[in-house]
Amino acid sequence: MKAIGIVFRSPVDYAAATALQEQLVTARLADHAPDCVLFLEHRPVITLGVSAKTGHVLLGPAALASRGIGMTTTSRGGDVTYHAPGQLVVYPILRLAGSKTDVHAYVAGLEELAIQTAAAYGVSAYRRRGLTGAWTDVGKLAAIGVRFRRGVCFHGMSFNVNVDLAGFETIVPCGLHGLPVTSLKALLGTACPPLADVRTRLAGLFGEIMQRELTVFAAADPNLPEPFAGLVAREKE
Repeated sequence: MKAIGIVFRSPVDYAAATALQEQLVTARLADHAPDCVLFLEHRPVITLGVSAKTGHVLLGPAALASRGIGMTTTSRGGDVTYHAPGQLVVYPILRLAGSKTDVHAYVAGLEELAIQTAAAYGVSAYRRRGLTGAWTDVGKLAAIGVRFRRGVCFHGMSFNVNVDLAGFETIVPCGLHGLPVTSLKALLGTACPPLADVRTRLAGLFGEIMQRELTVFAAADPNLPEPFAGLVAREKE
């Protein structure tokens, strides 16, 4: 099955990315667009999923603002998480079929994507029983929060490449007390690959794991096919 990948090379505001996803979900449900995957980074922001507890945000709005960190609610599943540049975010908007319509099976596919991406750089990541995401012996490397609408998925996964981990100290990540967060940079030091390299590797693995023939465009590509070109032009800033 064919799919379009869209790469945003500059950090994207969380609200703009959410609005774009909503438009793409609507287009996918109406069969006005094929499956799509957004690859991007966010400006610093704390997001509260549908299961979030406000007590898992450890600083007030003024203190967060002084650090340049925004905060917003979101329709994805899960608790509280943090996004910032240096973290690769993957938002698949896919019409799922068969066993993949099972939320657990789909999440397992995203976990496998993170695990295999980490392995490509010599990092051993794995699942933990009862918890989502990809984990290492020193902390969580990738977080997952998804939503389904009539068989179409959106939101997705964040994978920590070289993000400043200090931002996670402002929250209880995913509502899990005492479980740290890590990154490829923390694990590999100077051997950490550039985020663009990780993005290319992850996009290739995404096609294999999710059984999609992925054609990747830059958001600014003048050849980006419709309806993506019009939607991206409105939301990429």
